[in-house]
Amino acid sequence: MRTLPQEARMRLGRSGEDAAAAELTRLGLTILTRNYHCRGGEADIVANDGETLVFVEVKTRSQLRHGLPREAVGWTKQQRLARAAEHYLHATEADDPPVRFDIVEVIILRNHVAGIEIIRNAFIPET
Repeated sequence: MRTLPQEARMRLGRSGEDAAAAELTRLGLTILTRNYHCRGGEADIVANDGETLVFVEVKTRSQLRHGLPREAVGWTKQQRLARAAEHYLHATEADDPPVRFDIVEVIILRNHVAGIEIIRNAFIPET
């Protein structure tokens, strides 16, 4: 089994995030920030979809031998995204907007985006 070197994985991830941001924008969402980090949490993209604040995890793959990208968003990753959302809401003093957690799957084959799927309301974090 062959894995990509660190630099190639980072480049693939950046390409996937760029493609996801472009697709979300095309669908009418407004990107507020990318790569939001806080202690114990991170969100690849934070966007507005109308009145709803959307926290997005982007998963990019160049092959499917390890399954669909969404399958890599387990409980731990969901909790990190939820922590980032909680921190973001507190830091921006948002007035308790509706919140949604999405996953964007990006498949890149031969350096071209072969597919993008947005899974809206992918999960509801534990409270």
